[in-house]
Amino acid sequence: MTGTPKPVRCPSCRREHAYEPPVFPCPCGAALKIPLLRGGVPVQVRFRSWEDSWLSMRCPSCGRSEQWPQPEFTCNCGATVRLPVDTSRRPTPVSGAVPPVSSVPPITQGRQSPSVGAPVQSGQGGPYPRAVARKPFLPHPVRTSDDAVVASARYLEWLGFGELEVSDSQDREGVCLLGATIVAQVDTWTEPADLRAVECLWLNTLHGDELQPAMFTLAGYSLEARNRADQLLVALFELDLTGMPQAVNTAARELIHNSSRR
Repeated sequence: MTGTPKPVRCPSCRREHAYEPPVFPCPCGAALKIPLLRGGVPVQVRFRSWEDSWLSMRCPSCGRSEQWPQPEFTCNCGATVRLPVDTSRRPTPVSGAVPPVSSVPPITQGRQSPSVGAPVQSGQGGPYPRAVARKPFLPHPVRTSDDAVVASARYLEWLGFGELEVSDSQDREGVCLLGATIVAQVDTWTEPADLRAVECLWLNTLHGDELQPAMFTLAGYSLEARNRADQLLVALFELDLTGMPQAVNTAARELIHNSSRR
């Protein structure tokens, strides 16, 4: 899965970086590395759009065509640098299991989330035993969209993610909760969260080290959104009107399980 990092110079400050293309998991189980264009010139991303952030490539193992994020990194000078891809080649299979990539978009910090400190029975079920005893989580009843944000923030803080910053969601109607190791979106739409919402959330974790994506919604998720979340390891939760989050997928149950070690 490892390779030789490619020397890349930032087009803004001219600082040189050692860059290795990210590795992505295909649904068939293959680990794929995006092929960079030999001799291609890196460019600075000054304006990000949905269409420009993704590229479509076919898996050489199963033939499936999927969309993956463009290879990018953030320079120390603050510039987002995108590397050109050789679209005439298919992604390169690599050995070993891979987690999805690492690298960008800064999330605008805003006001702090409502403080928590609460404790409830974690109605999360799941096969994982708790490593340490924890006070029960006390949910915040949901009557408004603001209540949904409070309930989600309270739950994440109870899981041990510390203080959270709040910012407006850049995609659907909702709010982003940003912690040192987590980016969570609270979706307040009355329709199920779709595939695009899941992918946009995941994109927001790519330029940070070990950021975990999580989503909370009142209206559930489309089947496509659930499948994509399973593929990208995005933790999905549903809020009921009592304010108790319910884990929807394996990534969410893993998030709960791992938080017991904090």
